[in-house]
Amino acid sequence: MKTTRYFEEQVLRKRPYIQREWCERAIREPVHREVQPDGRVRYWIFIPELGKYLRVVTLEDGETVHNAFPDRNFREMKR
Repeated sequence: MKTTRYFEEQVLRKRPYIQREWCERAIREPVHREVQPDGRVRYWIFIPELGKYLRVVTLEDGETVHNAFPDRNFREMKR
């Protein structure tokens, strides 16, 4: 998994419970995906261990992880 320096030095330090495999799974199997106006891509996945959705933000390439955090406001849309 490719990551930014920010992810390695800031995100994982502030949120050491975040597992890299969760980020990889979010990119591979998101329940929702969205492109931000700046081109970065947001992915959401439900993490049972957290009991919450995890939002993973990648750079424009869609694979370099830049940020990840539990998103308390995300609600999966009913299909």
